[in-house]
Amino acid sequence: MKNVKEFRELSELELEKQVTELKQELFNLRFQLAVNQLDNPMRIKAVKKQIAVIKTIQRERELASVVNG
Repeated sequence: MKNVKEFRELSELELEKQVTELKQELFNLRFQLAVNQLDNPMRIKAVKKQIAVIKTIQRERELASVVNG
């Protein structure tokens, strides 16, 4: 699991790619949960948190670009 600092070093395109991969992983985890094959249910929480961190970084950058014009 990456930390916030590592995510901040990524470009916007790399962040989008990470979000896509994490959403796919989240889908797979939820599917495993539905068929009772999920080994680590805490992984769902961790993936959701990573997505939230990336979305927050993207929003911060978006607001910074608007302010700096």
